[in-house]
Amino acid sequence: MIVQVRPKDLAAWIESVRSFGQPQLVDVREPSELRTASIPPSDSYTFLAIPMATIPARLAELDPQKPVACLCHHGGRSMQVASFLHGRGFAQVANIAGGIHAWADEVDPSIPRY
Repeated sequence: MIVQVRPKDLAAWIESVRSFGQPQLVDVREPSELRTASIPPSDSYTFLAIPMATIPARLAELDPQKPVACLCHHGGRSMQVASFLHGRGFAQVANIAGGIHAWADEVDPSIPRY
């Protein structure tokens, strides 16, 4: 099952799945998008920047036993990646609904919108 998590609720989701291991937050946007707007690092998750098109080739970088939350600009690409991961045996998968745009609205207004 893929859970839809709003940015403001991500910390609660992370705590709810922590027993499965250190959560992985995968930003599937392109490098130019990351340079424009990014979330700050955190000790509560492992951050990985893996553009959507490279997910199949880089799948081994993700641990299917650990929770994964996917992030993109508005939530569409990240949902596709979340579905891909879930179909490959990742059990604890979340899509960050609204993406980095919603993050700027709900969590950190200093993050640029594009």
